[in-house]
Amino acid sequence: MEVLKIATAGSVDDGKSTLIGRILYDTKSLTSDKLEAIEKTSKKKGYDYLDFSLATDGLVAEREQGITIDVAHIYFSTEKKSYIIADTPGHVEYTRNMVTGASTSQAAIILIDARKGVIEQTHRHFFINNLLRIKEVVVAINKMDLVDFSEERYNEIKADFEQLMAKRDYEDQKITFVPVSALKGDNVVNRSENTPWYEGETLLEHLEGLDLAAVSNVGTPRFPVQYVIRPKTEEHHDFRGFAGKVYGGELSVGDEVVALPSQTRSKIKDIYFYDKKYQTASRRSSVTITLEDEINLSRGDMLVKAGDLPAIEKQFTATISWMDSENLIPGKKYVVQHGVNKVLAKVDNIQHKIHPDYSGIDEKANSLGMNDIAKVTFKLNKPIFYDKFKNHRTNGSFILIDTQSNSTVGAGFIN
Repeated sequence: MEVLKIATAGSVDDGKSTLIGRILYDTKSLTSDKLEAIEKTSKKKGYDYLDFSLATDGLVAEREQGITIDVAHIYFSTEKKSYIIADTPGHVEYTRNMVTGASTSQAAIILIDARKGVIEQTHRHFFINNLLRIKEVVVAINKMDLVDFSEERYNEIKADFEQLMAKRDYEDQKITFVPVSALKGDNVVNRSENTPWYEGETLLEHLEGLDLAAVSNVGTPRFPVQYVIRPKTEEHHDFRGFAGKVYGGELSVGDEVVALPSQTRSKIKDIYFYDKKYQTASRRSSVTITLEDEINLSRGDMLVKAGDLPAIEKQFTATISWMDSENLIPGKKYVVQHGVNKVLAKVDNIQHKIHPDYSGIDEKANSLGMNDIAKVTFKLNKPIFYDKFKNHRTNGSFILIDTQSNSTVGAGFIN
């Protein structure tokens, strides 16, 4: 079954957790004990309705304050698809959490409170979806019950958001607007009688109809080698296979490939999954590949199709989302983890800091603090094999690791 990964974004009290809880409730995806706990807690708080946000807010601080702090991943399935929803926080101080939650998503839901309309945080949420090249964005105009399901108010917010859309630099993005009430359930899973003026699909209907191939930025085939398999048995003493995961497109038996960094050419002889042979390895499949020629490959090397090589460089510029309390400064060294490859890198310069509310850039920035986003140039101690993020999400992204603490301090998207 297809798996669709979705990121949510919205300001405080816009109703992200309630929306997800409503989807789980209306698709009968909540377990009986979870539903019983929601009913009990809702009554304890004096509510005359079910507080569906309790289905996702897992931290004690989240339940006490009624806000989302950490990224929660929620899993559910319908007859058509399986879903993974990243419930991300909307606060400006948790920008890094929003980036983390959206970095692997194929679609996004941006919530807007119908009473407040498009606000500064909406700009930030849309900017992050634009930065991460998410092709399918649903703008859920929530709490329509609190504005009497006004078509006029819905159209005002839609027009304001369309002005924001004009500022983006990613034109392959499709934006869909849906008027909803997460609390009451209007147009979330079931069609609402309160919006006879709305002729579009419900939120879930829209998600069910998405074509995964169309919304995924898959790029071209890349096969980073994770492990070299050399069985120590008499029966397979000549076997030499390269285990890894296929990113991008497909690889098939007979394809001419280039091994990086040596740039030696060969052809794919066999493709194995455990003890079975396959003619083709599809995208995101973990397989073992053998080649017709004896080629020296090790962990961190890469197989690509001939005529479709990535960039092979010791320097690159990337958009960085900084996640650490200690500032990033020029001259400091970090480990770049690009796929399975780890390379020591030095910050060459900070070109400019980006204001994620579309208010411009700061060209005089000389350091990055937590939650800052900036364009940064790195110099590496050896080449990596990368694609631009806009062309290949997997091979165009990386994380930064502190050399002393071994903590992940930043995420990067190669320009």
